[in-house]
Amino acid sequence: MTNLKEKNSPRRLKNKLINLFRAEPIIPQSNSEEDDSTHNGFSTSSSTASPDYLSDMNPPSTSPSPYNLSPWNPTMPSPFTKSPWVTYGGFFDEGPSTGLVGSLVREEGHVYSLAASDDLLFTGSESKNIRVWKNQHEFTGFKCSSGFVKAMVISNGKIFTGHQDGKIRVWKVSPKDPTVYKRVASLPLMKDFIKSSINPSNYVEVRRHRNTVWIRHFDAVSCLSLDEEAGLLYSGSWDKTVKVWRLSDFKCLESIKAHDDAVNTVAVGSDGLVFTGSADGTVKVWRREMTKSKGGDTRHMAVRTLLQGECAVTSIAVSAESGIVYAGSSDGKVNYWDMNRRFAYGGALRGHKMAVLCLAVSGRLVVSGSADKSLCVWRREEKGGAHTKVTSLTGHEGPVKCVAVEEEKYQVGSGFNFRDWGQKWVVYSGSLDRSVKVWRVAEDMEPQLELNSRTPTHVTGAGRSPLYVPAGTGTDGPNGWDLLRNWKEHGNKRV
Repeated sequence: MTNLKEKNSPRRLKNKLINLFRAEPIIPQSNSEEDDSTHNGFSTSSSTASPDYLSDMNPPSTSPSPYNLSPWNPTMPSPFTKSPWVTYGGFFDEGPSTGLVGSLVREEGHVYSLAASDDLLFTGSESKNIRVWKNQHEFTGFKCSSGFVKAMVISNGKIFTGHQDGKIRVWKVSPKDPTVYKRVASLPLMKDFIKSSINPSNYVEVRRHRNTVWIRHFDAVSCLSLDEEAGLLYSGSWDKTVKVWRLSDFKCLESIKAHDDAVNTVAVGSDGLVFTGSADGTVKVWRREMTKSKGGDTRHMAVRTLLQGECAVTSIAVSAESGIVYAGSSDGKVNYWDMNRRFAYGGALRGHKMAVLCLAVSGRLVVSGSADKSLCVWRREEKGGAHTKVTSLTGHEGPVKCVAVEEEKYQVGSGFNFRDWGQKWVVYSGSLDRSVKVWRVAEDMEPQLELNSRTPTHVTGAGRSPLYVPAGTGTDGPNGWDLLRNWKEHGNKRV
């Protein structure tokens, strides 16, 4: 009788329920949830209570660090040790008319995602920290306790981050303090997960003898895209699915079995169209239909396959202005199609020697980042729709994993009228060399030769000696970016 009571005790039932939730994901996760708020990148609670936090004094990577091998490694306490980032280069009003403006070198691991909004730059890495930058200076930061940041988008003051542990986290800045960001949700919501887990029909088979609830990703979230007009968030995952989330209440409306291999990229187009690219070598077009159900659910139907090849599709970008869809792939090409001509194939942009890992489109410019450590800048010509390669941006010491473009809002100093070059853009590039570089590009500039930043770059800041980081220092280790150097040799089609 005593054994029966112990078996059915509330504490034992609670432990069973907790173990069920912990056993659900296939990939390992931390048992602790992240703190709700941080200030300047540090938790508001004690470091003892947050052992998962990774700072500049505890880098996650085991590869040799350029910080440890370079001549600016301090042997005594200095201001550099207080921040995992160091700013290099000049300011916007002091930099070149076109080319490198500055570099942000970090010691928190490879940079996997970034997003720009107004005057803020958000960066995510394998350290699980999200840093916020303003005018090339660290402004604040926040963190999660598990799953490094693979994707990031911003909508109406909310930051959505996709993680290696299969979760999507939602953050919002405090109305009282712009340096404090709080986690407001983790998708799927716990109440929705519990509700769905009760019904056996909500389970899907993800592996042999392994089932999980359909509303959650069971593998890494590799990409995010927003349809703000429809109030929807799309997430793609290595679990081969794309999930649709409603922004108003964070409910998962639909799970699309999109591809036969990992989904690497998703992008929202116009008129309810959504584009997905996968390691299976395909680019698919989906059309959204709103169902007549009370909950306002969605249904996506595959309407076309734009590309079907042997090379993994790694990135997609859509130009709303021109109606052109761009898709980068592991063979180094950027294919494009014209939506206004019933998805007529336009051709391929050839500028990289290795896999294209990221794409961004703004105005008439197309920017591609590659595993060959360079970025290519293309301009779509107004007549005929042809594309001209404007320049190549080189200087990263590792694959360029993420890129963002926004209109420049700064005025150039006296002596040069940058307005003569037409529309001006700022390009942010994040790399597996643990750095973010800031570039300036003019839309109407004449095609130029390669622009690089391989010359010694001096530190800016009052009271600091001119120091530099030699190119190639400590970034070629076996655990570093060279795992992506030979894309086809390694057979790695997931990004």
